[in-house]
Amino acid sequence: MAPRAAGPRLPEARAVRGGGAGASPPSGWVSAAAMEEFRRAYARLCAAGGAAPQEAVLRRLRELGGAPGRGRLDLAAQSLSLETCGALGRLLPGAAPFAEVALGDCGLSEEGVKLLLHGLCSNTTVKSLDLKGNNLRTVGAEALGKLLRQNKSIRSLILEWNSLGMWEEGFSFFCQGLGTNNFLQRLDLRNNQINHQGAGELAVALKQNASLQELDLRWNNIGLLGGRALLNCLHSNKTLKRLELAGNNVPSDILRAVEQAMDHNQDRQTILSETQNRAYILSKEVLSLKDEKTKQFLDLMDTIDKQREEIAKSGRTSAARVSQLQEALDEQHSIMNSLKAKLQMTEAALALSEQKVHNLGELLNAAKQEQTSMAECHFMELQQQKQEGIDRESKLLRDLSAASEKNLLLRNQVDELEKKCKVQQDQLFLVKQDLTNTTAELKLRVVQAEERLEMEKRRFKQSLDDMESLRLKEVDRMTQHIEASERSMQDRIQRLEAIRIALEEELSQVKAAALTERGQAEEELIKVRNQARLEEQQRLEHLEEKLRLMTESRDEAQNCCLKQKQMVAEAQTKANQLSLHADGLRRRLEELQQDLNSKEEEKVTEVNKVKVELQEQIGHLQAERTAQEGLREKISALERQLKALSSNHREALLDKEGEISMLLEKLRTKEADISRMREEEAQRASFLQNAIMAYVQGSPLGTHSSRK
Repeated sequence: MAPRAAGPRLPEARAVRGGGAGASPPSGWVSAAAMEEFRRAYARLCAAGGAAPQEAVLRRLRELGGAPGRGRLDLAAQSLSLETCGALGRLLPGAAPFAEVALGDCGLSEEGVKLLLHGLCSNTTVKSLDLKGNNLRTVGAEALGKLLRQNKSIRSLILEWNSLGMWEEGFSFFCQGLGTNNFLQRLDLRNNQINHQGAGELAVALKQNASLQELDLRWNNIGLLGGRALLNCLHSNKTLKRLELAGNNVPSDILRAVEQAMDHNQDRQTILSETQNRAYILSKEVLSLKDEKTKQFLDLMDTIDKQREEIAKSGRTSAARVSQLQEALDEQHSIMNSLKAKLQMTEAALALSEQKVHNLGELLNAAKQEQTSMAECHFMELQQQKQEGIDRESKLLRDLSAASEKNLLLRNQVDELEKKCKVQQDQLFLVKQDLTNTTAELKLRVVQAEERLEMEKRRFKQSLDDMESLRLKEVDRMTQHIEASERSMQDRIQRLEAIRIALEEELSQVKAAALTERGQAEEELIKVRNQARLEEQQRLEHLEEKLRLMTESRDEAQNCCLKQKQMVAEAQTKANQLSLHADGLRRRLEELQQDLNSKEEEKVTEVNKVKVELQEQIGHLQAERTAQEGLREKISALERQLKALSSNHREALLDKEGEISMLLEKLRTKEADISRMREEEAQRASFLQNAIMAYVQGSPLGTHSSRK
């Protein structure tokens, strides 16, 4: 009984042995299907997160899928986004299709590093991880500590050119994870700004760690204290073979002691490896002997089992024949029942298919009727819209032609008014010249009179009689000259008043014409606005904003005119003040000069009045001109709006025609699908009928019925 109990266990051992020596692929081998699936999963996760996948990552994954072998995901010097880091972090847990991950100089953020390392915590295939040049800090150090605690596959970790040693809390967490890890063999911490405190924490971690073989700490700030701490930890650590401390201000005696400790560990490791190899060879030989013995025992058991099976078979054949006959009868009964059930099912399926075909035909007819009605409605609406658009375009063209004609008339009138203004300006210039000439002559005469008065005073002293006679003569002469000048000035004033009256009449006529034209233009604008309001209610707000802007510009122009008028009034007041000051000076002269000055003041006031009136007329003309320019701008804006409306109507017509064509195409496709469904259902029904007939004919019932 004992050999039988041990029999079934030995084949299991042989199967385990064969499975261990089988041709299964190594752990870092990449298959094209796995790589393609990984790439698709990455693209899917990026799309689900609302971000586009990075081309560099996709290209590298395609290269790995096209060349199966040892997988290396090399994304060095590629700026990876946070979304890419999150997608890779979700895909890395478990068995990833590569054994090495290179993420050096990628400019990873703290959150991105955290997501990636969180995904690697439960990874079982990645053996090497390169994170150099990413400026990892507190969060990165904590994530690395968590990775070292949980991951059991990473053998090489490169952290060159980072800043792990600057933050003591994060680096202490990293060292704690390193102490608990028993799988990492190579660690590169060059240029990480590790000080003597960080070196002390590393020494504590190395005392606990039993797997690390290479540690590179070059170009840090370890110093004397850190070197001593590392040297002290080497007494308890027997697995570290290589420790690089160059560029750390560590004394040479400590470096020599570290080298001696490394040599001692290397010798110890070589001895251990030799003993392990010898033990492995011996275990192989023992297993081979066990396999041979198990094979011999299994052969014996197989022969015994074969004999027993042959004896049992001879006893089973007789019982099997009887059972076969009974089973044949039972099978015939079951076949008959199944055929009846299948016939009923096929009849029910045929009835259902006929009902479906009938329903589909009714639906098709209803859909065709609806589509025809919709097409007719759309066609009628399009025709109505076309007619309305044609009518609107004709109306707008007529309005534009009328507005353009009125525009031309207004332009001609403006040109005539400008010519009249130029003529009036020339006349004013001539009047000003005459006034300046007269004032100069009067000033010269006043100077001459003063000189003569001085001469007379001198002559007074010589002889009073001569003075009196000369004075009387001069007074007569001056009175005659003043009367003549007064007459000439009165004539000129009368002429200027006649010119002013004529100009006022012309201005009143021009104002009346401009007012009538403006009223007509405003009426036309009101008509155009009413038409636009009736035609397009949606664009009312836009037009109202434009009208507001125009009114604001008009108000601004009016304000500018008022300011100019105020400036003119101020200038007039200043001129009056100057004239008053001159009058005060002239009053100091004799009574003759006072009479002349009073007449001159009257002339000046009349001239100023004429100037003010002319300036007011010029301001009115300028305001009318600005109003005409505003009307021109409004007309141009209306023309643009008409063009935009026509283009929009055309586009809408084209869109509706495209929609009609799309609906017709959909109708055709639906009809084709329905016809295809009918054909498929007919084929299925025919196939079912043929299968049933063939089955009935091939069954024993069919043969029995045919014989009967």
